[in-house]
Amino acid sequence: MDRAHPARVYDYLLGGKDNFAVDRAAAEEGLKANPNAATAPLQNRAFMRRTVRWLAEEAGIRQFLDIGTGLPTSPNVHEVAQSVDPSARIVYVDNDPIVLTHARALLTSAPEGQTAYIDSSLSDVDRVLAGAKENLDLSRPVGLLLFAILHFFEDQADPYGIVRQLLAALPSGSYLVLSHITADYEPERWAGFTAVMRKQGIPTQLRSQAEVARFFDGLELVEPGVVPILRWRPTEAVDLTDAQVALYGGVARKP
Repeated sequence: MDRAHPARVYDYLLGGKDNFAVDRAAAEEGLKANPNAATAPLQNRAFMRRTVRWLAEEAGIRQFLDIGTGLPTSPNVHEVAQSVDPSARIVYVDNDPIVLTHARALLTSAPEGQTAYIDSSLSDVDRVLAGAKENLDLSRPVGLLLFAILHFFEDQADPYGIVRQLLAALPSGSYLVLSHITADYEPERWAGFTAVMRKQGIPTQLRSQAEVARFFDGLELVEPGVVPILRWRPTEAVDLTDAQVALYGGVARKP
């Protein structure tokens, strides 16, 4: 708790109260480097709502594995999915002890469905999959959700390999959804933000559109592909630019 954690920094940027002085200090220093860092989290949540609803309504997905879920911010994945089908099952994964203490708020499922929480890092693939197998039927399609987490894994951590391992355990018809901060629009500002996060002990690597698209290699991208998240099937007009949000996102099906 004496080190900044991405989930709590994110909570502060969303206007939440479940964070510590070290998280607030990291966020404020990051905002000085790039004020647009406050815009990205809100739009990332909107992207989550659109994509999860699309998976549930259009793709018929009834099982979700949400890794790097963060602190509860309503509506959560299970609230969106179960509004379409109350029998949907959701497994949340995070490694922040404060998220763990709030797990009860995440586990409030509709009676017909189920939610569960796994205390694990994305990098511990075996632990994540073991927990998923206890709560999901991995012979049926799963929506693998990686919202705003992969930029906390630098290349030496092999994030592409981690995603491949997770997808290899899921059946045909499963989907990968992810969002990822980019420095394509304001490289100097985002370089400053990245430097602040690293100084706080949070590894951070922002990636280009082509680098984000690599996570979807071998999958069937859903239109409009890997795009700025404001442009992924918007449901309402937002008075922001792609540079202000600076997140790429996409949805793809495992053949």
